[in-house]
Amino acid sequence: MKKYIVFLLLIWSIFSFGQRQLEVYFDFNADVPNQSSGKELEDFYSNKNIEVIKIEGFCDSIDTKDYNKELAEKRINNILNLLKKNNVSIAENVSLIAYGKEFQQSNNQQENRKVIITYFDKENDFFPESSIPKNELLKRIKIEQKELPARFAKAKTGDFVRIENIHFMLNSEKIIPESYAILEQLYMIMVENPKMVIKINGNICCNPNTAATKLSFRRALNIFNFLKDRGIQINRLAYHGFGSGNPIYPIPEKNEEERIANRRVEILIVKK
Repeated sequence: MKKYIVFLLLIWSIFSFGQRQLEVYFDFNADVPNQSSGKELEDFYSNKNIEVIKIEGFCDSIDTKDYNKELAEKRINNILNLLKKNNVSIAENVSLIAYGKEFQQSNNQQENRKVIITYFDKENDFFPESSIPKNELLKRIKIEQKELPARFAKAKTGDFVRIENIHFMLNSEKIIPESYAILEQLYMIMVENPKMVIKINGNICCNPNTAATKLSFRRALNIFNFLKDRGIQINRLAYHGFGSGNPIYPIPEKNEEERIANRRVEILIVKK
């Protein structure tokens, strides 16, 4: 009973943790941080445990939407360069999102001239990469778990079966507990089709650098190891990580649904 309670507390802590953020402010029409924010950034650089996962750029309502979005992009790039220059760890699939006027603006225009840096503490913070509400996530997993056998039955040699609900911890190959239902279903499909050979392809979102493939490799390998450890012979399994090189939606993605679609697992049917 005690072990069960500890497990529940662990799951609660994983899904209840909020992301950490730093707001960096700019003067009117400027793309470098103002003096006050510059000092805050200096303190930020000193924490070697942090990893930046998202940088969002904002502008005031003055000027056109296109001009403001371009200025927001400049602010993002300058912050990104400052972080790299000061050896701050940047997630492989960092999200860079620039807004023109399409956000909830403050009446105080100065508060709108900012960049929000979202980060986590690599030593202490663990939470899901996907921002889908938990109830909705469970619903999607249950539907896909039910549909997956038919999709594999229909697939031919050379086809890809896209799996949309194997979700991971942020910037990690660790799979969230709920998604193991999908892995169990994949395992049963392999058991029921003893001649089938597959290749597990990992994909990530958000990163315009298509050469950054390490995270997607680790995620594909984790799924490979799950099936291997359950008894599926390794001559029936292969894996590969494509990074963000095969996106469904152009990068940068417009919303969370597009990011979820891009950071997917695909199963190539090598032999059936």
